[in-house]
Amino acid sequence: MTNTDVKEAVKVQVTLRHTNNHRDVEQYAREAVQTLDRIFSGIVNCHVILDHQKNDFEKNKLAEITLHIPQNVLVSKEAAATYEQAVDRCVDSLGRQLKRHKEKLQNHHR
Repeated sequence: MTNTDVKEAVKVQVTLRHTNNHRDVEQYAREAVQTLDRIFSGIVNCHVILDHQKNDFEKNKLAEITLHIPQNVLVSKEAAATYEQAVDRCVDSLGRQLKRHKEKLQNHHR
């Protein structure tokens, strides 16, 4: 019997506000957040909130992602024309934050 190292996926909670059931968008957000695990493997959990603004017709899709890592919480909020674009922008921002955090940890341990 071979012992394969299967890492558990990041626990992601998705909340949709003021919107109908968007399973595709919810799945997209879950998968996008999972990519952050490649940058920093210590992610404890993640909360994605998807909402929309009625008063803005161009960038009315909002995404807010809160990422819990040991001894820290990272947050990104973005607005875009689609939920996917807003999620992508949040993930990019969080990726940069995670890289900075990882560099601080590495420099601290030297």
